[in-house]
Amino acid sequence: MAKWLAAMCAGFLSLTLLPAHADTKDPRDVLGSWSFQTKPYRQGECIMTGTMRLSSHPEDGLYECELTAVEVCSMWGRSVVLQKCQARRFGNQVSIRSEIKQMLEQKVEGLIYVPDNFSLTIQDHSRMWGALVSAATAPVEFRRSEEGIS
Repeated sequence: MAKWLAAMCAGFLSLTLLPAHADTKDPRDVLGSWSFQTKPYRQGECIMTGTMRLSSHPEDGLYECELTAVEVCSMWGRSVVLQKCQARRFGNQVSIRSEIKQMLEQKVEGLIYVPDNFSLTIQDHSRMWGALVSAATAPVEFRRSEEGIS
C-alpha cells in the first residue's frame, strides 16, 4: 500500500509541476499559418518579418512548410525571399530548415542570401519563440494567424 501511495503521489506531483502548455503531442499545435518577426540584428540595422505555412507530412513529427521572409536592412535595402522548408518537432521544440525557392525582391545586385533556419519552442497554440539561425542570428517570435487550423 505504501509503495502504491508513493507512486500515486509521485505521478500527481509530476503532473502538477508541468505547465499547462506542456502537452505538445497534438500535431495540430503547429499546423497552419504563422507570422513572425525578429528583434533587430546586425547592430540594429536589420529586421526580418514574414509568414510561414506548416502542413502535415506522412512521417510523425515532420512537417512541410513554406515561408516568405522580408528582410529590411538600412545598409542594403529590402529582400523578399520565398523558401521551401521542413520542420521537425521534438516535444515542444521545433527546428525549421529552409532552402531558397525564389528571390522575389533584392535591392543589392549579387547579394548572397542564406536560407533562414529557426530553432523554436512552442509556448502554446498561438505562439512560438526562439532564434533565427542564418547568416545572422536574432531572437524571433512566431504568432499563429487568426484563421486557425485547416
